[in-house]
Amino acid sequence: MIQAPEPEATRRIAGGTESSRANRHWWDRNADDYQLEHGDFLGDARFVWGPEGLDEADAGLLGPVAGLKGRAVLEIGAGAAQCSRWLAAHGAHPVALDLSRRQLQHARRIDEEVPAAGGPLRLVQADAGALPFADASFDLACSAYGALPFIADTARVQREVRRVLRPGGRWVFSVTHPVRWAFPDEPGREGLTAVASYFDRTPYVEQDERGLAVYVEHHRTLGDRIREIAAAGLRLVDLVEPEWPAWNDQEWGGWSPLRGALLPGTAIFVCVAE
Repeated sequence: MIQAPEPEATRRIAGGTESSRANRHWWDRNADDYQLEHGDFLGDARFVWGPEGLDEADAGLLGPVAGLKGRAVLEIGAGAAQCSRWLAAHGAHPVALDLSRRQLQHARRIDEEVPAAGGPLRLVQADAGALPFADASFDLACSAYGALPFIADTARVQREVRRVLRPGGRWVFSVTHPVRWAFPDEPGREGLTAVASYFDRTPYVEQDERGLAVYVEHHRTLGDRIREIAAAGLRLVDLVEPEWPAWNDQEWGGWSPLRGALLPGTAIFVCVAE
């Protein structure tokens, strides 16, 4: 059996259509391995903001847990919807949205194994840049490492989230900390020396032998993120940079205890709809 060549990693321009197509297919192909590798850490009904292991149960970035009851919540880039299942367990009415059909199939699988409170989760396959919901449909919105790193036009996503949020609603999302883009994506000492410009917004692309993208990530600086938030009619109320906890000894891609002790790995933006 002839194996396909390994994708070539490069930095080049990749627009919205190319990014969406590449990442939808990538997550459909890799969802099984992702859930197998990280499923235990993510749990079936756990809301974790990133590889450091910061739990929403402890952080309360969406507000007091008691205040979730009866709230309509949109999770963007939900994957297997572990966060939505945690929200449902605390009385919220979540909608789990993802671009990948295979990721949502894992959400349905977990639903069958560990039924969500209130019945099966509401799952929606859609692009975060064109949310299929009416204006002011949700009280809260969240995204734990979902969607935003893989979208070319994140300013549009911010506007769409503001559109579907009710005034005063919170929008909390986590992404790879922008400073990490200056360093190699390695968990060991080779990942501690900056090799690229923090200000280079050129996307990271993996492409096949024909030059077609099969995976795309987009970089924004902290300032870029904040300006997009403000331009969308949202107000930033907190920026959380979780420290690496002593109990977490796992490596996850370029995240590790070694790097986590020296460099921020995750940025969590807490916003309110004006």
